[in-house]
Amino acid sequence: MSKIKLSILLLIKISLVSCTSNIGSINYKTSVAYVDGEYDGLVLSNQLKSHLNNFGMFDKNSNFEIQADISHSQNLYVTNIDNTSEREKIDSSLNAKIFDKKLSCITYTYNETISQFYVLASSDQFISNSTAVEEIKFENTEYLVKKLVNRLSEEAFVCDEQK
Repeated sequence: MSKIKLSILLLIKISLVSCTSNIGSINYKTSVAYVDGEYDGLVLSNQLKSHLNNFGMFDKNSNFEIQADISHSQNLYVTNIDNTSEREKIDSSLNAKIFDKKLSCITYTYNETISQFYVLASSDQFISNSTAVEEIKFENTEYLVKKLVNRLSEEAFVCDEQK
């Protein structure tokens, strides 16, 4: 009985290892261009470099350059009829292009938006409002960068005259 259990566990382990080690090889590296936007641009640039480096896709001297910018907008929403609950919605938009410096053309474009809400405290004196905004902006930026890098790992960068 124990031999059967051990053989089943061994088969499960082998199948899991074979599934996780089937990562395609990445044939190119990318660099990151200067990102405008003060603090938000710095966060985006650091996130891009970090995640690209983790995937083995970052090289400062690459011909493929990521030109990206991020923007955040805030909207106030009243969610109850009696106007007692206010929420603030933060929309974050990431726009990125892969520019081939050797051929001087854009090989890939990426546009994505994500939104999050938080409950707004009743006074401007609460630091929780500004802390929530900064955390949501950081989380949105991180999510958008992860999504971009995952898509880039599957793309082939080819110049297209129609782009």
